[in-house]
Amino acid sequence: MNPIVISCGEPAGIGPEIAATTWAAVREDLPLLWIGDPRHLPAGTPVAPVKTAAQAAAVCSQALPVLVRDFGSAASPGNPDPNHAQGVIDAIATGVALVRSGQARALCTAPIHKAALIDGAGFAYPGHTEYLAALCNTDRVVMMLACDALRVVPTTIHIPLADVPTSLTAALLTDTILITHAALRRDFGIAAPRIAVAGLNPHAGEDGKMGREEIDMIIPTLNALRAEGLDVTGPLSADTMFHTSARNQYDVAVCMYHDQALIPIKTLDFSGGVNVTLGLPIIRTSPDHGTAFDIAGKGVADATSMIAAIRMAAHMADARA
Repeated sequence: MNPIVISCGEPAGIGPEIAATTWAAVREDLPLLWIGDPRHLPAGTPVAPVKTAAQAAAVCSQALPVLVRDFGSAASPGNPDPNHAQGVIDAIATGVALVRSGQARALCTAPIHKAALIDGAGFAYPGHTEYLAALCNTDRVVMMLACDALRVVPTTIHIPLADVPTSLTAALLTDTILITHAALRRDFGIAAPRIAVAGLNPHAGEDGKMGREEIDMIIPTLNALRAEGLDVTGPLSADTMFHTSARNQYDVAVCMYHDQALIPIKTLDFSGGVNVTLGLPIIRTSPDHGTAFDIAGKGVADATSMIAAIRMAAHMADARA
């Protein structure tokens, strides 16, 4: 079985630590391949340097397979080194190439520190997702956060709340829903996805009394998608979408802005959420947290989200196959 690749992420963060913990948790049933400098892994981590991805499965049960990249120096936990930036970027690119060529099943990315990448290598992308889209020659991707209890997709992401109403367009909402629908079928094995869509305003605008975005844009957009055969409900009042019986009525909730999507999933499963990039030709997951410099190197990082990301990547690969 081809491995799931883990890119090292920021060496001074918790990425190397949770990669080692994840390997120990899944090594008997899922081959992994870590790309990075072995000096950045926790002391005592069993390491098996490999030359190719194909060698990973044979050694994974005994040691963490590593496609070695020399970053030039050890890492100082909590203190990112701009000199490591190019190595971090190259590890991501190598992971993408391995998956695109069929040598690996999926890519799971450890958290990066964008400031260090900008300072050290002039990184020209807002984050992981945009870089992955560029590497895959993909114009439009969608972010999903997923756990056992809920899947959510924010239509707008890292923009000020004041900019959300003007950024929401029929084209953006349509693309977001269509990409999500296709990914649920291809990557999650859901033949007829049920998509619930939140309104922007309180009470989904309450017939225009609390805002007109629902009447002017969201409702016509959803009607057009229903006419194409999609199972889309909404716009729904966001304050009643996420209790247990409501969640049983849909496979994904498409929300209008970042916090509308992320607050419910992080409340339901703060440690086990997985970030999934939809719309790429490859499978990409990542843990739903950052570099956690404050606890890096202390041996206390929780690998639950990384383990969930690896297992979700495996399930998605099975669904595609």
